[in-house]
Amino acid sequence: MMRAFLKTEAGSTVVLLAATLAALLWANSPWGDTYETFWHTEAGFAFGATEFSLDLRRWVNDGLMTIFFFVIGLEISYEVRLGQLRDRRLVAVPAVAALGGMIVPAAVYLAFNAGGPAAGGWGVPIATDTAFVLGLLAVVGTRCPDPLRAFLLTLAIVDDVLAMMIIAIFYTASLSVPALVAAALLLAAIVTLRWLKIWRAPAYILLGFALWVATLESGVHPTLVGIALGVLVFVYAPSDHKLLRAGEAVQQFTSEPSAGAAREAARSVQRAVSVNERLQLRLHPWSSYVIVPVFALANAGVRLDVETLRQALTSPVTLGIALGLVLGKFAGITIGTWIPLRLNWGVLPGNLVWGQLLGGAAVSGIGFTVALFIVDLAFEDAEIAAQAKIGILTGSLLSALVGWIAFKLAWNRGGVCAPPDVEPEEELPVLLAVPVGPGDHVRGPADATVTIVEYGDFECPFCGGLHGVLQELMERDPDVRLVFRHFPLRNMHPRAVAAALVAESAADEGRFWEMHDILYANQRFLTDEDLGHYAAELEVEPWKDVPRHSRRLARDERSGRDGGVRGTPTLFFNGVRYQGALDAASIIRAVEEARKSP
Repeated sequence: MMRAFLKTEAGSTVVLLAATLAALLWANSPWGDTYETFWHTEAGFAFGATEFSLDLRRWVNDGLMTIFFFVIGLEISYEVRLGQLRDRRLVAVPAVAALGGMIVPAAVYLAFNAGGPAAGGWGVPIATDTAFVLGLLAVVGTRCPDPLRAFLLTLAIVDDVLAMMIIAIFYTASLSVPALVAAALLLAAIVTLRWLKIWRAPAYILLGFALWVATLESGVHPTLVGIALGVLVFVYAPSDHKLLRAGEAVQQFTSEPSAGAAREAARSVQRAVSVNERLQLRLHPWSSYVIVPVFALANAGVRLDVETLRQALTSPVTLGIALGLVLGKFAGITIGTWIPLRLNWGVLPGNLVWGQLLGGAAVSGIGFTVALFIVDLAFEDAEIAAQAKIGILTGSLLSALVGWIAFKLAWNRGGVCAPPDVEPEEELPVLLAVPVGPGDHVRGPADATVTIVEYGDFECPFCGGLHGVLQELMERDPDVRLVFRHFPLRNMHPRAVAAALVAESAADEGRFWEMHDILYANQRFLTDEDLGHYAAELEVEPWKDVPRHSRRLARDERSGRDGGVRGTPTLFFNGVRYQGALDAASIIRAVEEARKSP
């Protein structure tokens, strides 16, 4: 899910940039007058004596963008229930960083505009444009590691939620109570359908459209409907029962191919995945490649003649927005990251360094989609709105440039976010410090000529990938045995220690390797409730004799550090630390070399 999302957002950046340039070229062409004329064209429909009409820009901003925010709501719902946002320790740092990245830019803007006619535009520089940020990170490539992308994606989700709250509270001009009551009743009807588990798409579409119209008439911005409906869409992890039925249906189709078997296999596979994930898969391309570029085409067009640029250079609106995005975002996110780390409120998703975090903070100043969106709400004066758009474009370009420079010059510097026991210049030993003994967890024959000792972490994704490689190796080569020792990366993987303790509880009942395999098969689901469920499956007590098991973990960790282990997974082949790649071919070659060595 995370990879698909990143790929879609990054790929759409080129289309979004092209739409922005097209809007600017159109507005500054000899036919520039037609830009505003076109987007103010009225369009609507009539039903009997009832008419409903909006200009094209409002259809885009209030209509199509509702779908964009619906997709954001889906992502929020998924991340809260199954993704990164369900782990408070991982959410705390990007959440505080997002808050800092909104407060400081707003303060910078108000420093230029407080008390003036444009003071209400303080919300313009607060939001980060996820599509542009992830697109730039794709260009940065390996200098931006996956944990930083995960950190910035979590930050962007929190940023979107806070931005929607600000729009609802501060940018609602007037309220129509009857329409607001109607909207509340329609939302209650949708919640009731969900509670009754009635999953009929036409009913939701009809009620959703009615809710959108009622919200539009109420004075509350209708895009909030998108967020609300997205959050309400049901999301769940595939159950073992549904996965089993899907597997049986596919096997039935494979053994006896037919149209009926194909339809049943497709249905079974589809039902195993939640509606939320299916909708994300279908709507992300439309949102990223169509809706957001059309929004940019409708809103980014601003005249850049000499007089307009001269006014923008001295305009407090332009300066407040540009500096809010460049300096405010950078300072706010940096401070908002440092504070929770300093106070130990949370952890980062990976071994990040300050150079990478500063680069991420800088590119987060790229504010476009939501920034343009708030311009439309904050300013009625066309001249001030134009100055605000110039500030957005200038601030976003400068933020991208500063971020690129940070990644170019300092991406691997400032290791204050690395584990405290890592010494960058340390000369590490290459031999196993503590030989394999009777207390170790061993899988394979005792007289095997090759012994692989793995120092692993049950929450480490690289360990999870290696797990399959080692399983396949041992199935093919009976002359190999595997020894597993715990090395939980406590400051990166908050669930790893609890998972290791449960594995040790299973070991007391002679079921360590069964639990070992279950934990690696369910790395995304390692909450205390999940671990209790796995223990119940194996009929073991999950938190039995924790002090003794904690001492076992400490002993494994100490032996690992003494042998040069500084991360996971770390392997030793016949007592010698392996420093090669972790793919199957490389591991097989290492086994053969170890077998030939004396």
